[in-house]
Amino acid sequence: MNIKYPMTTLTKKSHLIERLEVQSFEMNVYLVKVTIAGEAGFVTDKNDSPMRFHNSQMVRDMFDHCDVQSAVMTHDSPYDEMIGNPMKKSDLTEMPFSMNQPY
Repeated sequence: MNIKYPMTTLTKKSHLIERLEVQSFEMNVYLVKVTIAGEAGFVTDKNDSPMRFHNSQMVRDMFDHCDVQSAVMTHDSPYDEMIGNPMKKSDLTEMPFSMNQPY
């Protein structure tokens, strides 16, 4: 079952988000997957498609009213394959993502 979290629902009230995962793609495209009450799913736009965020600050601003317990950014890089190295089982990089607003 694919859980979806419409952004329109998430912005109406504060939510306890156990994990917020920002998935980074080329061309400044970010998708966000959240886990609420143990259920993980992508944040969707008004067309029920995964919502595209265009920078990390947009993510911070959209979830500023929520209680985010853990946040990470992931990026799956095909770098090894691009330079002729054998493919790895996973090229996924995961790093902490700060939800703190800049001053």
